Order: sequence, then C-alpha cells, then structure tokens
Amino acid sequence: MVKICCIGAGYVGGPTMAVIALKCPSIEVAVVDISVARITAWNSDELPIYEPGLDDVVKQCRGKNLFFCTEVEKHVSEADIIFVSVNTPTKTRGLGAGKAADLTYWESAARMIADVSKSDKIVVEKSTVPVKTAEAIEKILTHNSKGINYQILSNPEFLAEGTAIQDLFHPDRVLIGGRDTPEGQKAIQTLKKVYAHWVPEDRIICTNLWSAELSKLAANAFLAQRISSVNAMSALCEATGADVTQVSNAVGKDSRIGPKFLNASVGFGGSCFQKDILNLVYICECNGLPEVASYWKQVIKVNDYQKSRFVNRMVSSMFNTVSGKKIAILGFAFKKDTGDTRETPAIDVCKGLLGDNAHLSIYDPQVTQEQIQRDLSMEKFDWDHPTHLQPMSPYGVKQVNVVSDAHEATKDAHGLCILTEWDEFKTLDFKRIYDNMQKPAFVFDGRNVVDASKLREIGFIVYSIGKPLDAWLKDMPAVA
Repeated sequence: MVKICCIGAGYVGGPTMAVIALKCPSIEVAVVDISVARITAWNSDELPIYEPGLDDVVKQCRGKNLFFCTEVEKHVSEADIIFVSVNTPTKTRGLGAGKAADLTYWESAARMIADVSKSDKIVVEKSTVPVKTAEAIEKILTHNSKGINYQILSNPEFLAEGTAIQDLFHPDRVLIGGRDTPEGQKAIQTLKKVYAHWVPEDRIICTNLWSAELSKLAANAFLAQRISSVNAMSALCEATGADVTQVSNAVGKDSRIGPKFLNASVGFGGSCFQKDILNLVYICECNGLPEVASYWKQVIKVNDYQKSRFVNRMVSSMFNTVSGKKIAILGFAFKKDTGDTRETPAIDVCKGLLGDNAHLSIYDPQVTQEQIQRDLSMEKFDWDHPTHLQPMSPYGVKQVNVVSDAHEATKDAHGLCILTEWDEFKTLDFKRIYDNMQKPAFVFDGRNVVDASKLREIGFIVYSIGKPLDAWLKDMPAVA
C-alpha cells in the first residue's frame, strides 16, 4: 500500500488529503501536525475549519485510510510521498521584511524529513512558496541524505475557500512540477497516478519546478488584479454617477475578459492574494525588475485604498465622526461559506472605525468571538504563524462586542455595514432593523448584496460601492 503523509493540518492539507483518501481507497493517508488541539478537532465532530461538504468526506474516510495524528516523525518515516503544507508567512523583520516569504517552517520540516527518513521519498511542496524554494529544500535534503534519494515536486493548490471540496473533486487543472531528469520524471508520474484516480489526464499539467512555483503566484496575482481593477472603476463610477454592476456586466460579456472576479467590493482578502503578490514583488526586485515589481505593488495599493475609502465614506457620511456611536458589522470572514478571517477586509475597516472611537457590534455566522478579538489585537502578518506562536493581547478590544445574530448587532446602532456576502444578509427583515436603529439610519454595503432602492423606501441612507450616490452622500463627500 502506498503511504502518503501530509505535514500540516490546515486549510490546504486537511481538505486535500481527505479528498485523496476518498478517491484513492488503496492509499493510506496520514495528516500530521504538532498542534494537539487542531488534530483533536480533526478527529471530532467539530472540524477545525468550516468548508461545505468537508464533513461528509472526512467522515467517510477517517479511521479507514485517513488518519489525523501528532506522531509526525513516525508517519514521515513510513511515507512514500510527503506533502509539506506548512505556514509560509510574510517576513516581519530582516532581509525582505514586509514582502519576502519566511521559510522557517519549511526549512524545519525539510530538516526533520532528512533526520527521520530511512527510505527514498518524494517530497511535494503544497504550501504556496516563492520561486526556487524547491532548490533550497533539495539542498537541505541532499546534504543530509545519508544515502537516501529525494525527489522534490511542486504541486501548488488552486482552491477557493467556500468551494474547496468541489474544486478538489473537479479541478480546472492539477499542476505538477519536477526535475527534467529520469528520476524527476518518474516522481512526477508517481504523483500523477494518484490524481489520475479521479482527474482526467488532460487536466494534469506537468512542468519544470520553477514554472509550477511561479504559476501559483501568477494565478493569484492575476485574480487579485481583476478585483483591484473593478474596485478602481467603482471609485470612478461613484464620481460620475455610473453603476459599477452595469459596467462590469458589460465588460464581462467580452469573451476575451469573461465575467468572473469582476464584482466590486470593499476589497479582497484571504490567505494568499496579498501575500503572494508581495512575494512576487520581492522576487522581481531581487531579479532587477523594479518596473515589474511596481506594477504588481499597485494591485495591493488599490486594495488598501478601497478599504480606507470605505471607512472614510462611513465617517464623513455620519457627520464626520463615529466617536461613541454603535456601528453594526455584518460579516467578518473574508468571503461567504468560510470561517477564514486571514487578511479579511473587515479587520482594516474595523480598525479604522475603532481609530475614531466607534463601538462595534459584530456578527458573523461562522467566526468565533475569540477569533475576532485575536484578529483585531494582532499586528499585520502575525496571523500566518501557527496559532501557538501568535502573540495575543491579554485583553480583548474593549469597544468590540461579538453577538449571535444580525438583529442583536443592529439594535440601537447608528449605522450598519455589510462586509461579507453571506446569503442570509440578503433576506434580513430590514424594516424591523430600521425601526430599532438610531436615526438617521445608515447602511454601508461593502459587498453590494442588498437592494438599495428598497432600503431607501424604508428610510435608510444607503451607500453601495460603485453605485450612484444617495443625495445625502453627495453632500458629504468622502475625505481623503
């Protein structure tokens, strides 16, 4: 029986290995992590991450050919194929701080693999890593090989949170990069056979190592660029009276462009987009390409601008101050159908409002109070370290109250803002909400999920991103 071990039981490792176990019943899959709490959760009825369909997949395989455990070295030693899916946070100090990926956890995993291995291994990069990481890992393994042969493959993930299981069942493509040597090509074919259990062969793309690594960064950069492009247009739409939904619909009908990732919003989030673009910027700078680096850096700048523009619009609309006012925050996750808050725009929006002494009442159906308080207490980039290494403020943020439903969040609020496009927010009883809010009552729709005209009929003053401005808002322009 082929044995697979995945180091790292997070958003990538857990779901990916669960689907491999389901689709390949003849393969034994072990997911290992040093976090006892995380492994305990994977073995319980309350999985550590929320992802539609994940529960069913895990329950079908767990205890049969899918195992979650903390015996890292044992399973690494026994495995034929080792997936490495550990954190690659952005460096916060030293060379490349604020842009380069910190490969501390990757290097540690590689040295551990070298220490415990007693047979030949295929080591697969599953985390998003900077170009040439495979070469560095290869050097660590070969210089500590003790006669054991290692082949390094790059197999980046292309999952979208909220649809990860469907993405794994029906991927657009599976990308496998390896060395152009007989041993490297044999390793590629070994991993290809695993995916071929359910993925059509024409969707399994084989490349060299560097192309696979760069393709992941490039894909995320292109997607983020589309979001920043439509968000830049949303600012122009507000200034001219155009409707960004109509503009993006017209643009998306062009078959060369297509309709996906053209929804204007308060900004993009998630664990990959910003981190991967910063990584790309750093690689460009290191390779003497400052103009290319500047181009990609602008995607991040527009995203930051969109968040600060949203906060400024809120503050200026509400008589230029939110000090002491209750603001309801509906949605904290970076997108619907996930509990993930990494780089969510909600963090920057909430911090911007807290900076003006607002009192926040936050509701999200999948994000815990503990997670929200941690996110609002942490410094930038700290989120990407393992939980036990994240600094935590000893006190929660005092002006933040996390509640269990949207109506409680909005009671006596001066304004409400929608920061995640959860379906339930489209069908709220807004008449009831209006009756229980302070007047004038404001709605700031950061995801364009509500019918602004209906809300205005109720009595709300409504701001929707990229839409013609409410007469009230025209009189109170967003300050820079």
